[in-house]
Amino acid sequence: MTNKNCYWHPDRYAGVTCQRCERRVCAECMHTASVGFHCPACIAPQSINHGRKRISARSFARGANASEQSLTTRTLIAVNLFAFLVTLFRGGSLSSGGGDVTIDFGLVGYGRVLSAFSIDYVGIAEGEWWRMFTGGFLHAGFIHLAFNMFLLWMLGSQLERLLGPTSYLILYFGSLLSGALGVMLLDPLALTVGASGAVFGLMGATVVYQLRRGVSPWSNGIGTLLIINLIFTFARPNISVGGHLGGLLGGLLIGWLIDEMNKKRIAGYLSFLLPLIITVALGFSCLWASKYWYDPILG
Repeated sequence: MTNKNCYWHPDRYAGVTCQRCERRVCAECMHTASVGFHCPACIAPQSINHGRKRISARSFARGANASEQSLTTRTLIAVNLFAFLVTLFRGGSLSSGGGDVTIDFGLVGYGRVLSAFSIDYVGIAEGEWWRMFTGGFLHAGFIHLAFNMFLLWMLGSQLERLLGPTSYLILYFGSLLSGALGVMLLDPLALTVGASGAVFGLMGATVVYQLRRGVSPWSNGIGTLLIINLIFTFARPNISVGGHLGGLLGGLLIGWLIDEMNKKRIAGYLSFLLPLIITVALGFSCLWASKYWYDPILG
């Protein structure tokens, strides 16, 4: 992420991008809109002719730019959709997912798979470390997939524009690994799938980003969205409490670190170093915790 000065106050740090004209502004100039943030010029009254001129001259350019800026989010959604299609072709169903793909790549600390001739021991504890990542791209049915992809698009497309693709990917996979760690700590014997851990991390990072700029998360609905999802986490059966809470805590931490690096104007690869170290540490912690599947913390 490139650090720039505010368009309206050159002596101040520009920590927010206007979602309408894409000017960089400081926290003092930011105004919360129904979607994202707007700068003073975009909330000021304008004549009808001026509005038409601005739309006709810049609408296609802004649309193309917005599409490019959300390319990473679009790619993540495409990978999730592709994984779900593969699940269907390998014995899964629209209502519940499942199939061979979920058994082979779903997140689990330790498990046994019965075959006609033998018992196969599977899971992260058996050296299948890739399940930390692949489990986050599988889903238990179309409704599960659609809900997570909707939240991923709504939150991820804006965070990607604000943080840049590199920091955004660190945040996403850091939250995903934090959610996997939560599963290993609370319920490592349960076969777990879904991007919910990463999505909860994006919600947490969005809350951090707004609070650090004096914006109330209740003013634009993100606070309500988070509370509703937490209620569902504890109220509904077959929901991964560890995955959701782990992802949320990871997103809060990594989101704060990324924003802190940007506010201190640390340039180059150093701005990504500490959040990346935390992400890698979460992965190794997940490997370590999987070894204690027989005695989880709260399982």
